[in-house]
Amino acid sequence: MRIAILGAGSWGTTIASLVADRHPTRIWARRDDLATAINLTHTNPDYLSGYELPHDLTASSDLSEVVADAEALVIGVPSHGFRAIVTEAAPLIGRETPIISLSKGIERETLMRMTEVILDVLPDHRSESVGVLSGPNLAREIMDGQPAATVISMRDNETAKSLQQAFMTPWFRVYTNPDVVGCEIAGACKNVMAIASGMVTGLGFGDNTRATLITRALAELTRLGLAMGGNPLTFGGLAGIGDLVATCYSTQSRNHTVGAGLGAGRALDDIIAEMKMVAEGVKSTEGVLELSHRHGVEMPIAVEVGQVLYHGADPMTSMTALMTRSAKPEGHGIV
Repeated sequence: MRIAILGAGSWGTTIASLVADRHPTRIWARRDDLATAINLTHTNPDYLSGYELPHDLTASSDLSEVVADAEALVIGVPSHGFRAIVTEAAPLIGRETPIISLSKGIERETLMRMTEVILDVLPDHRSESVGVLSGPNLAREIMDGQPAATVISMRDNETAKSLQQAFMTPWFRVYTNPDVVGCEIAGACKNVMAIASGMVTGLGFGDNTRATLITRALAELTRLGLAMGGNPLTFGGLAGIGDLVATCYSTQSRNHTVGAGLGAGRALDDIIAEMKMVAEGVKSTEGVLELSHRHGVEMPIAVEVGQVLYHGADPMTSMTALMTRSAKPEGHGIV
């Protein structure tokens, strides 16, 4: 299977590394110097320094060269640039070609999930073969060969199983799941919640606080996911609680890093200026909040994250607001 990966950030490069040993794989890098470095040094010095990439992995900054003749397309660019890349590649994408999104975001202008953006740009594409890969997947741990798992979510089960075999390695276990909506909403929401978790760190709170936040965060993203048609079982799986826990606890998480800086009193612009890669939650929080309003879903943690990000609220004030909300029963299960 000839596989094209669009996006040479840490996660796109990691996925390319997983499949390149067994399948002809090309990766698109926005900058020519990065593509050249991957080809000549078999490293990604900008986003995965210190890791050797498979020698069979080839890179190019020419999008048409990478996409041409691809039998599967994996898109790993941030949500704010996602539509433009799909639009540029569109004339070269076959109607039946499986397309997998790695992006965990919401398009700001349209509130579309990334699979919806793909089908909006490619209205004649076979919708059942468009899906998402999501799970507790920190790039450097996977590049270290540490055991991990993920989900490929796609409505075409046979195509999903084919991709499952292409992506799976002895230390990277891949499951399938037909619930594309649930997996994408969980992925977008967990970035918002990871910012909140980072604030817990920055404010100096401990594990009780973080466990409380993660549990209630799961309730929030589940409520929204169910309102949008997701399967409740998805939120108790790898794309739900699995990804949420990893991102909320890990200092490798870009969204956690943003939250920790905010909790410590730093300015958002200063935090972002120091980061090479995009923290999706900074942009996605607005979209998640708009979706919650559209579907009549209460998401108090997301609301407070939005207050800090967009209105300059003090993180401690937001924490106080969450802790002093009116008393209520926990409810049944996680919702």
